[in-house]
Amino acid sequence: MTFQPQDIEVTKVTPTVRGADVRNPKGFYARYGKRALDLALVVPSLPIVVPILLACAFANLIAGNPVFYSQLRLGRGGQVFRIWKLSSMRPDADRVLENLLRADLERAHEWATTQKLKDDPRVTRVGAFLRRTSMDELPQLLNVLKGDMTLLGPRPMMLDQVEIYGPTLDTYLSLRPGISGKWQVSERNDAHFRRRAQIDAEYACELGFLTDLKLVWQTIRTLLRSTGY
Repeated sequence: MTFQPQDIEVTKVTPTVRGADVRNPKGFYARYGKRALDLALVVPSLPIVVPILLACAFANLIAGNPVFYSQLRLGRGGQVFRIWKLSSMRPDADRVLENLLRADLERAHEWATTQKLKDDPRVTRVGAFLRRTSMDELPQLLNVLKGDMTLLGPRPMMLDQVEIYGPTLDTYLSLRPGISGKWQVSERNDAHFRRRAQIDAEYACELGFLTDLKLVWQTIRTLLRSTGY
């Protein structure tokens, strides 16, 4: 199996907070119930998820693509952790992106505002399927089991996105990042990056068991629609 790591050189990420305790979220559900919900949903699903994950990894291997992709992300309380995904991009994806943004001002603007690209030339044929069905996210269930992530929460931020996240950084840092969440099931493909930060803040204010149950249903509906890219 081949791996496609991407590390960003960082000595330490120091969160800037304004009155929020980024390590101890308030409320019984935020402290204990959310973790219990994660384990209650993830552990029973493993006998189904693991064969699907292996089949997707095998598809990447047969196509000659990197099998897995790893990257450092910013988690709760400013902790840096390694996220895992099924690789959906070419091995030279970083170089392709750099050259593309230098040559195409329209694409550069799209990347600057959304941190994503439609019709991304870096994405492989297998990767396009994995992204469309969100199966590329399956390895992150390991991050959930480890406690780095949760099923439902803000999308895990890359370390070089801290400066553009905006004034609600303390809210992001008060939560574990999630595989799915309010942004992922609502404005996933269209929201500017700053709008994503606002959605994360809205989720933090609404955080509760019923909110998460609603997001579970919306996540299932989004997966069935295959809207990812």
